[in-house]
Amino acid sequence: MNKIYINPEQKEWQILLQRPVLDHTALKATVSAILSDVQLRGDAAVLAYTKQFDGTELNNLVVTKAEIAAAPDLVDVDLRKAIELAKTNITKFHTAQKESIIKIETTRGVVCYRKSVAIEKVGLYIPGGTAPLFSTLLMLGIPAVLAGCKEITVCTAPDKNGNVPPIILFVANLIGIDKVYKASGVQAIAAMAFGTETIPATYKIFGPGNQYVTCAKQMVNAMGIAIDMPAGPSELAIYADESCNPGFVAADLLSQAEHGLDSQVVLVTTQASIAEKVQQEIEKQSADLPRKEIVIASLTNSRMIVMENPNDAFTLLNEYAPEHLIIASDNAESLAELVINAGSVFLGHYSPESAGDYASGTNHTLPTNGFAKVYSGVSMDSFVKKITFQQLTKQGIQEIGHAVELMAAAEGLEAHKKAVTLRLNENQ
Repeated sequence: MNKIYINPEQKEWQILLQRPVLDHTALKATVSAILSDVQLRGDAAVLAYTKQFDGTELNNLVVTKAEIAAAPDLVDVDLRKAIELAKTNITKFHTAQKESIIKIETTRGVVCYRKSVAIEKVGLYIPGGTAPLFSTLLMLGIPAVLAGCKEITVCTAPDKNGNVPPIILFVANLIGIDKVYKASGVQAIAAMAFGTETIPATYKIFGPGNQYVTCAKQMVNAMGIAIDMPAGPSELAIYADESCNPGFVAADLLSQAEHGLDSQVVLVTTQASIAEKVQQEIEKQSADLPRKEIVIASLTNSRMIVMENPNDAFTLLNEYAPEHLIIASDNAESLAELVINAGSVFLGHYSPESAGDYASGTNHTLPTNGFAKVYSGVSMDSFVKKITFQQLTKQGIQEIGHAVELMAAAEGLEAHKKAVTLRLNENQ
């Protein structure tokens, strides 16, 4: 992040804010081939790709209930307590999203209402890769359980010994999920989309992943399988003014950069001197990070931009539409009114993005790659359908029936009109 861009013109923003991408032609071809193979060969294909990509030779894709039950004893006690705290907060936040049924009488004798009904079969993809993201299982599994989804399938990467990390299984046990399978990447998405001899097909697939996983989700979505959102490589934008703590800002940028080689962080600040101080802190803090190589690679995709006018700064940030947005300012709450496009917003100097990733209570499965312009993050709503109901009495059909007749006739739909006319005549 050595180069600092000063008040770039709007015509430059698209190039300046471009996310790191793979060759989409090659990407789609690779993903399509794996999807087709899993659809055709089922378990055999999943096992073959697990050996090819994860370096693990498995005999069975199923994690047994005994393995899940044994997992808590393999997890540090303090870590278990931390996860239980996170579970409590995530549960509180998502429980509050439940909607009660409100019946509305739109006209005398015409009652309408909407009811939330759980999606019966959902698939949760939990990335393994460079780190087992047990927090994602909390974020997806808790609202799925709260919503009342009958069949919750979890797919996650096995380690080199063919085992799912105990921390993942501990979380599964904690939140009440017992269907866990050893499958990662595109093959896992394919298995949950089409079903195999072992892994059940699901109606909707959730979970973040790399560009291959995101592409796979989008491709199965085009085939009729619902997905939560196109959630690809993680990203963070920070707005920082003269009231910020450069050390805090640098730490937040680094925390996001360590997610993966294709992660991206963007700093938008009001003064070049702030950018320089943050850069110095980044160099100092990154020196001893265990994932330093990943951080350095990720930072090559990242930007520091000076926008002296706060309104211009937020216009740029809304155009970027970040997955995560930190407003590092004493005026964070008032500046937040300028936010139109973002997955999740963190206000002030003591709200690190890490808090949302783990334990504040909000969901960390969020739209990336600019999709925050049109998508929301995962919530209780993600795991339910909203079904509308209406009931008309004899008085109700008399109140609106003639209007319906006129409208149906105007559209040339005579059978629609007659369905009402018969009822009106019966009432006379």
